[in-house]
Amino acid sequence: MSVTSAGRLIRSRWLSGVAAALFALAIIGLGGWWFTLSLGVIVHLALLEFFRLAQHKGIRPATKTTLVVCQLLLIITQLAPGSALAAAVLPLAGTVICGWLLLQPVTGTIADIAASIFGLFYLGFLPSHWVRLRDLADPSVAPHWPGHSGIAITLLAFVLIWAADCGSYLWGSRFGRTRLSEISPGKTVEGALAGLLATVLSGAAGGWLLGWPMGPLLGALLGALVALFALVGDLTESMMKRDAGVKDSGALIPGHGGILDRVDSYLFTPAVVFYVVTLVLPLLG
Repeated sequence: MSVTSAGRLIRSRWLSGVAAALFALAIIGLGGWWFTLSLGVIVHLALLEFFRLAQHKGIRPATKTTLVVCQLLLIITQLAPGSALAAAVLPLAGTVICGWLLLQPVTGTIADIAASIFGLFYLGFLPSHWVRLRDLADPSVAPHWPGHSGIAITLLAFVLIWAADCGSYLWGSRFGRTRLSEISPGKTVEGALAGLLATVLSGAAGGWLLGWPMGPLLGALLGALVALFALVGDLTESMMKRDAGVKDSGALIPGHGGILDRVDSYLFTPAVVFYVVTLVLPLLG
């Protein structure tokens, strides 16, 4: 790649990143159905890319059924977060997907079922925790932000992921020497450690700003967990692309590839943040 081409790629990557960050801030601020419907669009596009990766391997997932039930999962989570109905969607949807595959002219395989159920979990159940985070109304989640706990904790989650991504990219691209994994040759140990440090520091600041008990310590712990799970999300998507034999999941975002390439760090992390603030934080409080 020429210097000019590399410069254009870096510029388009940063422009796309800034645009995505501004969009994220806007929908977090709006909340409610604006947030859920925007998330639904992202989930739909990412699922299409995931199923294309599966199809590269000759797998025939229940694409349409899984797309529909993932949207239903997000909608029900918005309507009744934490209800028995929201909890029932995952097992019921899994049963529907298996039933649909049984009705096909060509009998489904283990791989077809596994790809469909994993798609439901990976791009339905996990992202639904963003809705649960944004709708949190418990004042103990953000004592210094009464009445704004949902937006405060969602912003913190996004900031932690941004810190992990930016720290690892900026430091790793310049000083990275030791390859982290054969799955993703661009990832380095030095970059991962820089991302971890940036996220721990951001988490400590966030815990203090939100007014948590032992705020900096708990925030730093949350930051470390987010850095770990964001890295797992990134490497999981890299593993799937490597197995499918493709470089990017798509080409929708300039400089980043597809939607799935851009949101891989955002899939496992919201559940971690949600359960830390709803299960661990009350024990400390």
